[in-house]
Amino acid sequence: MKRRRLSSRGVVLLLLAVPVGAATAAITAVEAPTGFDDLTNGMVSQSQFDADRAVFEEREFAEDGLGPVYNAQACAECHENPVTGGNSQVTVLRAGRSDGRRFTDHAGGSLIQDRALDPAIQERAHPMDNVRAFRTSLSILGDGFVEAIPDSAFNDIQARQPLGMKGTILQVPVLEAPGTTRIGRFGWKDQHASLLSFAADAYLNEMGITSPLQPAENSSNGASVDAWDLVDDPEEAPTAAEPFGPDVEIFARFMRSTLAPARDSGRAGTFEAQAGEQVFQQLGCQHCHTPAITTAPAGTAFNGGRFVVPAALGGKVIHPYGDFLLHDVGTGDGIVQNGGERTRNLVRTAPLWGLRTRSRLLHDGTALTPHEAIVRHDREARGVVQSYLRLPREQRDLLMVFLSSL
Repeated sequence: MKRRRLSSRGVVLLLLAVPVGAATAAITAVEAPTGFDDLTNGMVSQSQFDADRAVFEEREFAEDGLGPVYNAQACAECHENPVTGGNSQVTVLRAGRSDGRRFTDHAGGSLIQDRALDPAIQERAHPMDNVRAFRTSLSILGDGFVEAIPDSAFNDIQARQPLGMKGTILQVPVLEAPGTTRIGRFGWKDQHASLLSFAADAYLNEMGITSPLQPAENSSNGASVDAWDLVDDPEEAPTAAEPFGPDVEIFARFMRSTLAPARDSGRAGTFEAQAGEQVFQQLGCQHCHTPAITTAPAGTAFNGGRFVVPAALGGKVIHPYGDFLLHDVGTGDGIVQNGGERTRNLVRTAPLWGLRTRSRLLHDGTALTPHEAIVRHDREARGVVQSYLRLPREQRDLLMVFLSSL
């Protein structure tokens, strides 16, 4: 049987921002396990991980509560490259209208579901929707480690960023703990801080399946779909052991159990890749594409006490090359979801871990090479891009070797 791979960086000693109310202390943190091989990160057994992955991959049908409007029949339809949980070429459509001062959702919500159980309820953009945007599906690999990052770490990252490049932090509701908020980190607009919340949101909005955390059915362009809904809501019924619905809790457990994306072992240690990372840092890319973040210690409680960091996720160093904060780098989609009008053209920094597994880049998938993605950056990243364009060809080539190793 294959074994999980640990990064060659080994064990490191870092200052970890521990939960609020405790002093900052020096602790031994170890590298998070990485890989693209369908192995557990150790939070659950391999057999449990395999069973959870099977549910993540399972197709839903109308008799299960699918739809009536939806985008996919299984989580893995949008998350399966190069393994289940990874990214894909799949995009979703969002739309609405703006008068230059205020954004208004498309009737029924900015997300327009591309599939329907009946032609009568097919959703589509309205001619008056002058804001239209595609968004790629994000990888969820390693997201258990991201959930285990303390809010203080994001505050520290923001504080270290230069003026004009400071990320925007949003406090978002934790659905499973009413009244609790936490710094958002999941989704292109940092809509969620919790993987339970994220799972329930995706189950509803991508597959049309309601749950205790998202009990209200979507509409079709603002009109009721009750006549086509075959299963009573919530379709994902709670149990005593799984109060937020069995599938929702399985999805969250699967995401928490995935390995972080691995570097290309054949390239990462080469002189060219290491020199390319120095170019990356000299340009200032690391201000937003943060190379290393440490998770909270095992036993730390988050999400209103609903998530206690297990040993497999606690005190781990991850290398996402992303800060999980919102920025205006000139590629924003004009959609407002949470955080108000100020977030209209903000998007979450795309983590670069696993970059070599993606054929379509940026939030809308319209850049096909790292160079294209870089030169599309503007506003907060304008100075970095100008410096990039002035690089000698040799240094630019080294940078591309580094990026291809991620």
